[in-house]
Amino acid sequence: MLDKKFVQRGLAVVFLILLLDIMGIAIIVPVLPSYLRELTGADVGEAAIDGGWLLLVYSAMQFLFAPLIGNLSDRFGRRPVLLASVLTFAIDNLICALATSYWMLFVGRILAGVSGASFGTAAAFIADVSDDGNRARNFGLIGIAFGTGFALGPVVGGLLGELGPRVPFYGAAGLSFVNFVVAIFLLPETLGATNRRRFEWRRANPLGALKQMRRYSGIGRVCLAFFLLWLAHAVYPAVWSFVSSHRYGWSEGQIGLSLGIFGVGGAFVMALVLPRVVSRLGERRTATLGLVFTGLGMVGYAAAWEGWMVYVVIVATALESLAEPPLRSIASVHVPPTAQGELQGALTSISSMTTILGPLLFTQIFAYFTSHSTAYAYSGAPYAVAACLIAGALAVFLFRVQPVRGRELRHAAPNPERL
Repeated sequence: MLDKKFVQRGLAVVFLILLLDIMGIAIIVPVLPSYLRELTGADVGEAAIDGGWLLLVYSAMQFLFAPLIGNLSDRFGRRPVLLASVLTFAIDNLICALATSYWMLFVGRILAGVSGASFGTAAAFIADVSDDGNRARNFGLIGIAFGTGFALGPVVGGLLGELGPRVPFYGAAGLSFVNFVVAIFLLPETLGATNRRRFEWRRANPLGALKQMRRYSGIGRVCLAFFLLWLAHAVYPAVWSFVSSHRYGWSEGQIGLSLGIFGVGGAFVMALVLPRVVSRLGERRTATLGLVFTGLGMVGYAAAWEGWMVYVVIVATALESLAEPPLRSIASVHVPPTAQGELQGALTSISSMTTILGPLLFTQIFAYFTSHSTAYAYSGAPYAVAACLIAGALAVFLFRVQPVRGRELRHAAPNPERL
């Protein structure tokens, strides 16, 4: 049994790693439209598509490298993998800050995608130190980090963006270097020698990792629900800035403020609401509640024809943040401790697939429905499509994912049943 102080220190450091990494990503969101227009000379529709390609290559690298990194962490431990990923992310942001062409940004996003695959390793770290009584709550730390990071990052990015569109990239690089130094001294290792396994290349690729997950009964249906949820969530990084600037005429600072309030709401729900709701309703009902509010939020953003309405929707549907932590917990109980890194790597690959497809889907929808040549001008269309995807995720979860007994399944042997 792990020492309680050791566990608390490890969770605190991983939370800090996730928080600073998310801030490093979110800090550039408010300036991306103006940075791309400055760099390429494109209009807002073309800049949205250019931004979509940057998100696509980032996600493609995550898709390719997440299983490799997850399997490496199952073999060599969580600490070295996380340290290497944080340092790579710092280098990426420095390249983006110094970019003189769109293709330099492209190279930077490739490195960012490779380093971003470490999110799965952070989740595996959390699984290492969690039990049936605190797993959903501990996974909630990921959501708190995302919420807080997306609360602080865009606000800081919007303020720095007033000094120039490159300044937030320098800020993100600085945060990542601080992150690396802190982790060197404070990050512990949680994967003991008895729970490490031999590295196998056949399991360290996206298709191999996903195929491996099919050995565990029921996990495929949870993964499908995740796929639909994350594909819908891809609408936020893909078009939030572009919809806001086009539909409401918002500046970088206003875009950053809106994302900041969105993040504050998510962090508040994760920190204070999630533990209470899970203890009273259980993981399954909590996930259902989160999916319902996610769908309502997408409908609200699609219908918000004035800027102030966006803030109403953010506050009214903040409970959407309840969806992911219990879903991650439900997924984690399907596999043994020796495969937690592999599971989280597979989930990261699924997430990456959605952020490959999402930017292509949502930026093209935005470009079409804001084109002067179309008779159906409607900049909220991407959110309407996302709402339909959430409805699909909810249906899969309610009717295809069966309730499980976590303690029994977590320690069960793999089931050869193919789903």
